[in-house]
Amino acid sequence: MNTSPSTRLHYLDATRAFALLLGIVFHASLSFMPVFIGWAVMDVSTSYIAGGFALISHTFRMALFFLIAGFFSAMVLHKTRTRDFLQSRAVRLCVPFIVGWFLLRPSLVSGWIAGGQSMRGDVDISASLSQGFASLANLPNELFVGTHLWFLYYLILFTLSATALRSCVLRSPGLHEATLVLGNKLVRFLTGAKSAPLLLAVPTACCLWWMNHWGIDTPDKSLVPLWPVFCLYFGCFLIGWAFQHNRERFQVYSRLSLFNGVFALISISVLIALTPYESQPGYDCYLWVKALFCLAYGITMWTLIPLTLGLCKKLFSSPKAWISYLSNASYWLYLIHLPLVVALQIAVAELSFHWVIKWVIVCASTLGIGLILYESLVKHSWVGRILNGWRKPEKVYAAKLSN
Repeated sequence: MNTSPSTRLHYLDATRAFALLLGIVFHASLSFMPVFIGWAVMDVSTSYIAGGFALISHTFRMALFFLIAGFFSAMVLHKTRTRDFLQSRAVRLCVPFIVGWFLLRPSLVSGWIAGGQSMRGDVDISASLSQGFASLANLPNELFVGTHLWFLYYLILFTLSATALRSCVLRSPGLHEATLVLGNKLVRFLTGAKSAPLLLAVPTACCLWWMNHWGIDTPDKSLVPLWPVFCLYFGCFLIGWAFQHNRERFQVYSRLSLFNGVFALISISVLIALTPYESQPGYDCYLWVKALFCLAYGITMWTLIPLTLGLCKKLFSSPKAWISYLSNASYWLYLIHLPLVVALQIAVAELSFHWVIKWVIVCASTLGIGLILYESLVKHSWVGRILNGWRKPEKVYAAKLSN
């Protein structure tokens, strides 16, 4: 028997917050990469450790986020009508995407201009800001592209696609029954077979093979979906959706497994060893190395996802007020973080401190500023209601958490 939809899995709030906050730390690491990757600025202090962190965290953080998003989307749809569900998603996804793009795009363009100036040794903040806001004059060219808000655009596409598929399936009792059987088999496979990460790595590797770069591409250059990215992340979304109908199995999937831990370490080691070959297309075995890299990437993804869920389940299974607060704030933090991160990276780029110190400064300052803004301007305002929906009065909620 399925767990009641009203029984909240509190550790998923922590996992969602972790996935979003990990994205902030990920972006903060990119200026410390030992090779210039086209980021806004390159720090004078770099390290291969920062590159390794960026590589590993990028393998699973957005896949984990979309999996949890699929789980919660199915949960909300289970409780309400389709029309109400789509209206709530439009408010929580479309409004931040559209408004956020117009507010953040000029500051990000300014950041890239200032970053380029920094690497040439001469930053003109006023000129970079002026050019950043002047970029809006190019509209409608590149409308809604060029920011980190692509994840909202893809989440909108996934929501519409999953809802449309669900409506089609419900029209046919036979197809509905077959879909439920298929979903149950998938969930049992994911939770019962130790080989699940290895087998899931195969279709994942197929998607990765068609990316423009080794690893998962960032689809922020066009509103036309980048289909390998779409297929990969929509698959994660649908797996989360399937788990909502088998919630007791999700508890089983969210476990710390020695098997997954060992294979994660092996696959991560393979990724680190093979990454340098991406820049050597003339290597005799280049295609074989790329194929092995894609397979290791997929294994890393599908072992780190359950391990992360298992760790959060072990630490945060019971409701905690600070986790709930951070989970609510994490959406806001991720939306606004990138201009702050880039500005802080530029500010510390030429300082003689060790890169770890500067990395901590960038991360801590971004989170601090973001939380101050959340507490003072967002949490109790209409912005907070758009991002997090209607919330019960804090005293009532706190009383429930203490029971």
